[in-house]
Amino acid sequence: MGALKKEDVAGLIAFLEDNRDRDGDVTLNDVIHLAEMMTGSMRDFLAAVQPTVTAELKAIADEISRLKVEIVHLRPHDMTNNQIPEAGKELDAIVEATESATHTIMEAAETIMGADDMSPEAYREMVNDKMIGVFEACAFQDITGQRISKVVGTLNAIDRRVTSFVERLRICESEDAPVEETEAERRKRDLILHGPQHKGEGVSQSQVDDMMAESAQDDIDKLFG
Repeated sequence: MGALKKEDVAGLIAFLEDNRDRDGDVTLNDVIHLAEMMTGSMRDFLAAVQPTVTAELKAIADEISRLKVEIVHLRPHDMTNNQIPEAGKELDAIVEATESATHTIMEAAETIMGADDMSPEAYREMVNDKMIGVFEACAFQDITGQRISKVVGTLNAIDRRVTSFVERLRICESEDAPVEETEAERRKRDLILHGPQHKGEGVSQSQVDDMMAESAQDDIDKLFG
């Protein structure tokens, strides 16, 4: 930064001394004269500041250009218009196939278990027919596995793009904005609704049995009394 020169300071002091007894009666010429004195020092100041300001503005422009390139590499339109909708369709198809197969298997089991007054030959034929239907229904697993692989591939691709984007922007985890908890998330947290757990996670049946065994039978009976 530039500083006031000695002659500028001396001129400013002289100006103030000349006008201190004028009770605020300052003319336009006085203001122009003061501005001329200050301009001399400001010229040096601006000359010193200009390269720094120019460099900062160039750095900002370069950062904006780099950010645009990173957004292009992220391909957000492809994710929102193609990959994510397709993954949703695959998941819907998995649910439909699972429901259909489950219905077929349950219907076959109910028919076999409820069969009465049938000759052994007729019963054997009916069981064979139902079991063929069960085997055909179980074939959904192969297609479902392929659909799940496609969904996992989509998620991995999105994860790679987002991770690369975050790394290139040098975003630290501590700088992440706090995520507002939704009502559904709060309810899951309060009620410990974690859903099915992976192997080795959650509470096992033996742990539940141990907790029930530690409770007094009288306390259990009160729940149904």
